[in-house]
Amino acid sequence: MSSSSHLAMTAVFILAMVFIVVMVCAKRANARREALRAKRANARTEALAQDERFLTLMMDKFLSDMEREKPIRFTSQQLRIATDNFTNLLGSGGFGAVYKGIFTNGTPVAVKVFYGVSDKRVEEQFMAEVSTIGRIHHFNLVRLYGFCVDRNLRALVYEYMRNGSLDKLLFCENKILDFTRLHEISVGTARGIAYLHEDCQQRIVHYDIKPGNILLDENFSPKVADFGLAKLCNRENSHISMTGGRGTPGYAAPELWMPFPCGKCLNAGKWEI
Repeated sequence: MSSSSHLAMTAVFILAMVFIVVMVCAKRANARREALRAKRANARTEALAQDERFLTLMMDKFLSDMEREKPIRFTSQQLRIATDNFTNLLGSGGFGAVYKGIFTNGTPVAVKVFYGVSDKRVEEQFMAEVSTIGRIHHFNLVRLYGFCVDRNLRALVYEYMRNGSLDKLLFCENKILDFTRLHEISVGTARGIAYLHEDCQQRIVHYDIKPGNILLDENFSPKVADFGLAKLCNRENSHISMTGGRGTPGYAAPELWMPFPCGKCLNAGKWEI
């Protein structure tokens, strides 16, 4: 074989090797690009999945929070456990007694237990409270957490007010409410009543505004309570017809005891502090 032929074969061999190396490198580069592309696609998919999970969790939390905004139905057993079998009495009235309780999460509550579950007046007061305060929220209105309707128990579960009712502080010997605080309590109570009259989808007339139905939290912020005599009325109606007197004599507006239609301002009534 001549030298020229040998050189030609060597050149062909070298070119073939270079071609093979180039192809291998190109294949590897292409494989790396595909792997990188796949990695980026997986990263985007994972990110989208994480976003979707995050949005799902947010929506679940939102719906859960919205669900908690509505009154919860408790069993009598749950309330007996929370109140230690109704041992810590906070006060009592004509329709029932109020006990302090603590839920498992540490939330203190006030449980109002009605007397005589078969009494028509008790049923009316129970339904009045759930249908009014159970559908609204305002800083100066006591919050209803839930209720219990068992065969032998009718109860309402409210937020616990550490400083009790206003009348106990007004008429005690140790005067701890100065003029400034009394003014703040008056303004806060007025805000709560104004919300019932003006900002609810259906106006709510309380009928029994008095110091005993104004509760004070740990900061002495007032919250209107006891909606057992409350009544819903259409916003178009400026007056309400009544079949009988309502409220506490001495605090109720005088027109409540007269045989004439009553205006919404009757809640302002007479509650001196």
